[in-house]
Amino acid sequence: MIKDRLLSNLLIAMEAVLANRIRSMLTALGIIFGVAAVIAMLAIGNGAQKEILEQIKLVGVNNIIIKPIVEQTEEDLSEEEESSEQKKFSTGLTLADKNSIQKTIPGLASISPEILLDTYIIKGGIRRSAKLVGVEPSYFDIFNFQLSEGKMFNEAQLTNGAAVCIIGKSIKTKFFASENPIGKSIKCGSKWLKVIGVLEERFVSESSINKLGIRDFNMDVYTPLQTVLLRYKNRAVLTEEMIRASNQSSSGNFRVIGGSTSNSDEAPSQKNYHQLDKLVIQVSKTGKMTQTAEIISRMLERKHNEVIDFEIEIPELLLKQQQRTNDIFRYVLGAIAGISLIVGGIGIMNIMLASVLERIKEIGLRLSIGAKKSDIVNQFMFESIMISITGGFIGILLGVFMAMAVSRFADIPTVITFSSILISFFVATSIGLIFGIAPARKAALQDPITCLRYE
Repeated sequence: MIKDRLLSNLLIAMEAVLANRIRSMLTALGIIFGVAAVIAMLAIGNGAQKEILEQIKLVGVNNIIIKPIVEQTEEDLSEEEESSEQKKFSTGLTLADKNSIQKTIPGLASISPEILLDTYIIKGGIRRSAKLVGVEPSYFDIFNFQLSEGKMFNEAQLTNGAAVCIIGKSIKTKFFASENPIGKSIKCGSKWLKVIGVLEERFVSESSINKLGIRDFNMDVYTPLQTVLLRYKNRAVLTEEMIRASNQSSSGNFRVIGGSTSNSDEAPSQKNYHQLDKLVIQVSKTGKMTQTAEIISRMLERKHNEVIDFEIEIPELLLKQQQRTNDIFRYVLGAIAGISLIVGGIGIMNIMLASVLERIKEIGLRLSIGAKKSDIVNQFMFESIMISITGGFIGILLGVFMAMAVSRFADIPTVITFSSILISFFVATSIGLIFGIAPARKAALQDPITCLRYE
């Protein structure tokens, strides 16, 4: 019996909504745009969060990055001889720094030195520019690299500087499209290296390349650090050219700045005199990253004779700050979407209250032929909920379209989840239920006799 009455009230509510399609659609506009805003906001927020997590994977977790910089010089030309005597010397960022940090500072999970050389690859008549990266096995652990084929460097290869390498996925695709690269040789610069492994493909978005200065790892060739130092280039080794440059500087016509020579009438050139191009230190506990970075900075400053020719970055902290900014942005968008939904709910309540006044005779007629007050309440409640649900469905479609449009035209990553759609649908239904209570109660409290006399 109760089920039949509810079904009857639902059908009457449906007839009333369909009879006033335009008014019902205009009433639902607030819900439509509110739900669409919620879905689009959550999609943009989820996309930003996913991108930040991917970036954290690329830079590693709990990492401190030390990068060399050429010494910044300042000279008083009127007292050139005195400033020359006071000039301090630094050996730059070297393996000795890496060993000192590893032995002295506690709480380090791993440490990875890196040498990066711009070179070219030649095979099968094809030549392409690439990066030759001298690393130790800890590099692959810190940055979460996995081998898809082959094996890692062994101890003998690391110690003796063997002519072996591990290539990125794009290198394999470009130079070994139809053959297995393991055991084959590839020419890097002037040296031939034997391929012993292939890394799994690592996706790097354009934004990560721009924001973090991350290169395309898939186009890199990785070789043991000692291989680069012994077979390619070791900037820490004193060469005859450096001695000749030093002798020229003593004549007064030339001076040495950062390991390079320049005529005194010209702007000084700068040359990379650092043995290492990067030193990545992984700290065991996140809370100690800042303190560890400060200790390392003071330690390197002393070892480099008070010359600040290095910089220290903590990319994870920068990314977390960016994530915090994105969260604030999401809260602002959520507040705007919430206001839109509240405005939509108020619109439903106002229209339904006006509908009560328009349908006074209908209410009186239903009450006079035996309808209960609960039937009137259910009828108007069903109408409010139907308008909200309809607006919710349209809002969901609009929100998905907006998220896809933002991703395509604004080049902002978006992730639409089932939970965001479910939340939007639940909110839309709740708005109809909450803001439909007052009009429904007002309709049910009408006096049947007064309603039938109403003009």
